[in-house]
Amino acid sequence: MARVLVELEYEAYEPMARKELQELVERARSKWNLKHVAIAHRIGIVPILEPSVIIAVSSAHRKDSLEACAWAIDELKAAVPIWKKELYEGGEIWKENAENRDQVKA
Repeated sequence: MARVLVELEYEAYEPMARKELQELVERARSKWNLKHVAIAHRIGIVPILEPSVIIAVSSAHRKDSLEACAWAIDELKAAVPIWKKELYEGGEIWKENAENRDQVKA
């Protein structure tokens, strides 16, 4: 029997999350020739079907933008201290990112 997802809730240690997001932007700039980079992640309750993360990247060449965007979402999920709770009818669960399940951050 499938569970019915009602909403998502995100929590973060905001000072560290902001620092990690800024470092992520700087690392992206060092890897690709980018013009602008913006990353935002919602905190608190997020209704189903609404965006939780927005990543915008611009560059002279689309390949750089697309690669940087894909890299940034993976790095965000693996490194930034933001946690997701899925709320279902009759229960809830903290969701672990597959990206960081087997990683130990030094």
